[in-house]
Order: sequence, then structure tokens, then C-alpha cells
Amino acid sequence: MTAATLGVDVVPGRRAWHALFWLVPLTALWIALNYAVPVIGASGATTVASRLAVHVLIALGLWLGLERAQLTFAARRNVWLAVMIPFTLWLAVIWSAAINGAFKPGAAAIPLLPFAIFGPVAVGVPILLLSRRIGDVLDAMPASWLVALQVLRVNGSAFLIGWIYGTVPGIFALPAGIGDVLTGLLAVPVAIALGSGSRESRRAAIAWNIFGLLDFAIALTIGQAIAFRLIETGFAGATGGLYPAVMVPAFAVPTWIMLHALSLRQVIRRNRAAAG
Repeated sequence: MTAATLGVDVVPGRRAWHALFWLVPLTALWIALNYAVPVIGASGATTVASRLAVHVLIALGLWLGLERAQLTFAARRNVWLAVMIPFTLWLAVIWSAAINGAFKPGAAAIPLLPFAIFGPVAVGVPILLLSRRIGDVLDAMPASWLVALQVLRVNGSAFLIGWIYGTVPGIFALPAGIGDVLTGLLAVPVAIALGSGSRESRRAAIAWNIFGLLDFAIALTIGQAIAFRLIETGFAGATGGLYPAVMVPAFAVPTWIMLHALSLRQVIRRNRAAAG
């Protein structure tokens, strides 16, 4: 890791605030709009917007990170395609399966949703953590990028809105919704702090990543308990496995988990490099 790479996160704090501060009023407006017009969430518009936004941001961020890694154009293109082609195909398969009801309870002899949740994580996380080329990209990329992207986790407020309207049980909506919203909101100050490149900011990023992963662990545990009727709420029969809600566990959750894993690898590598 070069000295230039180590200094990649050092940016003026004021400029970082200017880049992220606009997210606060927009987030509040979006949550208020979904609360006032719940049909927006039920229509799948939120799902489409979120999935496309995350996909574009990941594709753009990966390319910019590859450029910072000072690779040849051919190497950048090959790595970018090696990541984005399977990522796009994965999204297309899950989206198509969700729309066609493949994740509905009883749609298959074996429930497919647990495989959709845990399969990509089991395959993708080891690849992302062990890939030397991905490590080079992470070393060149500002650590704030992967954290700031998860501001979109505030869309988990949809669970809280569903609870208010009586369509999602509180035993799931409260921990999942509050955890997601807190993770998304805390991403802003953590991303800004990482701009300083300090050891304290990296420690905060590690704690934030662990909090975000614990949020998923709790939500997935409760969700699977509901799906397998270990907790009786009527939620599994009413909304479990149905589009667009099923896109959250089937695709969004594994994606965010892998982004947390990448962020942890990145900040831990920065800590080790700084200590060395």
C-alpha cells in the first residue's frame, strides 16, 4: 500500500458535509411521502428505485475505485465485468423469481427464500475477502464510499410504516425497521469522520459495520422464525414471500451484508497499514 493510497481518505470535513447533508431532508421527505401514501411502497416503486440506485452506485463506485488503483484499462475492464456481470445476473434471477411468486410459502417443495438469503453470502463473502484484486481496489478507494452507500438503509422505515398501518407485526417491524434506519442515519457521520483518515474514525466504522450486521442477524432470525411458524403472527401468510417485499430479504439483505464485509476488510487493512 502506497503513501498516496493511505492518504486517500483525507478530505476537508466541510466538503464532506456538503456532499452528504442534502440526504437528511430528502430522507425525511421520502419517509413522510411513503407514510402519507402507502400505496407507493405496495406498488413496488420503492423497490425498483432502490435496486436501480444501488446497482448504478456500485457499478460507478467500482469503476472509480479501479481507476484509483492505477490499473491498465484492460485490467479495469476485466475486473469490472467480472464483478458486475454476475451481480446483474443475480439481480435479474431474483427479481424474476420474486415477480413470478417463486418465494411464496408452498410454491416449492423446499422453501427457496433461505437459499436466496444465505447462498450468495456463503459464496460471495469469501471471494470478496480473499481476492487480491479486490483488496487493491479497496486500498485505493476512500473508505467513506462503502459506508455512505448504506445511507439507503433508511428505506427500512417501510417496516415501521407497515407496522403503523397494521400490515407488518411489531415483533419483526420494530427491531428490523429501527435497526435499518439507525444504520442508515449513522452512516452519514461515520462516512464524514472517515474523511479525516484517523484511527478513531476507522474504529467507529468497524463498530458501525458490526451494528449493521447485528441488525440483519436479528431481523433474519425473527423473519425465519415467522416463516417457519415458530412465531405465529399471520405475517408469513399475508406478506411473506410476496413481491415487492420479498426483494428485501432475497436480494437487498445479502447485498448489504457483502458491502459490510468489504467495508470491514477495507478499514481493517487501513488500520494494519497505519500500524505498520
